[in-house]
Amino acid sequence: MAEQDNKVPAVAENAVMVQSETLPEGTPTVRGYDFEAGLDFQRFLSSYLTTGFQAMAVGQAMEQINSMLEWRLSDEAVKEDDDVKDEAERAKVRCKVFLGYTSNLISSGLRETFKFLTKHKMVDVIVTTAGGIEEDIIKCLAPTFLGDFSLSGEQLRKRGINRIGNLLVPNENYVKFENFLMPLLDQMLKEQEENNVEWTPSSFIHRLGKEIDNEDSVYYWCYKNNIPVYCPALTDGSIGDMIYFHSYKHEARLKLDIAADIRNMNNEAAFAIKTGIIILGGGLVKHHICNANLMRNGADFSVFVNTGQEFDGSDSGARPDEAISWGKIRLEAKPVKVYAEATVVFPLIVAATFYKEFERRKAAGELEY
Repeated sequence: MAEQDNKVPAVAENAVMVQSETLPEGTPTVRGYDFEAGLDFQRFLSSYLTTGFQAMAVGQAMEQINSMLEWRLSDEAVKEDDDVKDEAERAKVRCKVFLGYTSNLISSGLRETFKFLTKHKMVDVIVTTAGGIEEDIIKCLAPTFLGDFSLSGEQLRKRGINRIGNLLVPNENYVKFENFLMPLLDQMLKEQEENNVEWTPSSFIHRLGKEIDNEDSVYYWCYKNNIPVYCPALTDGSIGDMIYFHSYKHEARLKLDIAADIRNMNNEAAFAIKTGIIILGGGLVKHHICNANLMRNGADFSVFVNTGQEFDGSDSGARPDEAISWGKIRLEAKPVKVYAEATVVFPLIVAATFYKEFERRKAAGELEY
């Protein structure tokens, strides 16, 4: 027994001192940003890639988006069935970028980020929900306020104040929205009945952007720059409430053709040479963009930012690999999912990607207004 007390048990030594294999040469090492060197913002953002955990995923998302923005058809060898063969023309063909976001993000300060992207033509197609449309228009009419997650729903209801997380929207804002929208619905109905105009959700949104005529609006810039905005659930919100009330004021009813929009949305992807998708949040916007890309056997570049988990089988929480199984992301793609709340990380991602591209285009004289 005394002899055993002076010797480490072999079972313990073998368990703790397991021999390591040598990692492949070039395996990245963990290293965060060194603030001793001062603050260089772009270097700071680049350090996310080697920080680990979700910071690393943010860094990978930055790389993936930069790949979308940098890609040109001239990067690839000419194929026999290519429609564009001239090298100069091929250098002008870019990746088509789809951006999707849920309504709460328009309610938040990310609206200004989306406005920057649409004003400077950084994205090509947008998909959002009904709230993602109307809250942008409402903010042109009255402000959204900061509040607190813990505010009493009962007390807010009695005061006529609506809560979106820790944001507050007075009910009066929706009254102003009604005053803006109802005359427009009258005019659209008149054009439908007298001029045979066939409205779709996307053409409805295009008209909203034109009529609001406000440079703070995301959809004003989508109207100005002809960026299509798809919203297959346009009636699921205040817009739907207004259309409902409007239907009781006229014998004829406004019609919105969702079948035309699904054809247009799917064709956005089906006829694109290269596609990149950026989806903030989940649910309808995630599936609508991914499903459109199924029509071309999957997106080439993909970034997802949400807090969803896959254990409940929801599309919102599904990892990108599940979308690969459906043909919504290409087999050779390197999609990235960031498990984070979008208002925290998306401005950082934009600073390292779209803003750099904006600066490049500005220097090269490529910005068009």
